[in-house]
Amino acid sequence: MAITTDMIKTLRTKTGAGIMDSKRALEETDGNIDKAVDFLRQQGLSKASKKADRAARQGLIDTYIHAQGRIGAMVEVNCETDFVARTEDFKRLAYDISMQVAAMAPRYATVDEIKEEDYAALEREFGDRDAAIKAVVLSEQTFIKDAKKTISDLVKENISKLGENIVIRRFARFELGETSWDESTGDA
Repeated sequence: MAITTDMIKTLRTKTGAGIMDSKRALEETDGNIDKAVDFLRQQGLSKASKKADRAARQGLIDTYIHAQGRIGAMVEVNCETDFVARTEDFKRLAYDISMQVAAMAPRYATVDEIKEEDYAALEREFGDRDAAIKAVVLSEQTFIKDAKKTISDLVKENISKLGENIVIRRFARFELGETSWDESTGDA
C-alpha cells in the first residue's frame, strides 16, 4: 500500500511522532492507522527502557487546583535538560500528572516506595495486592483522561516523544479540612 502524506499527517496528529517514525510505522502496518499507533507505542516503550538509567535532575513543579479551591495537588516531574522542561509537551505532562494526583489521591509515586509491612493494611483495604497497587500507586493508576493508559504509559510515551528520561519525583495532595496528623494527639 502506498503511504500518503495525509496518512502520515493523521498519524503524527494522533501520536506526536516524527515524520520518518510515522512513515515507518505505516509501512510496517500496511497503512493501518490504528495498528501504526500501537506500533509507535511499542517502539516508545523500548526507547523509554533504554533511557531509564539516565539522570533526570531538571524539570518543573506544577500545580492543579480543583473544586473551587477545595482540592489541590503539586508535583515535581524531572527530565534531563531544562530545554525539554520548557517544552509545551513536558508542561502538559506535568499538568496532567498534577490533575491525576488531585483526582485520584495516590499515596505512592511507584511500587518501590511501598514498604513490605504496609502491604497487609493495603490488602485489607482494597481486597488484594494488585487492586491496592492500582489504587494507591500513581504510576500504576489508570490515566483519568484516557482509560487505555496508565500514568506509567503516559510517562513512557513522553520519554519516547521528547527523547529524555522523565521521572515523577514527588507529589503532594491537599484537600480542605483533611489533616495530615493525628488530631487526637496532635502528632505529625
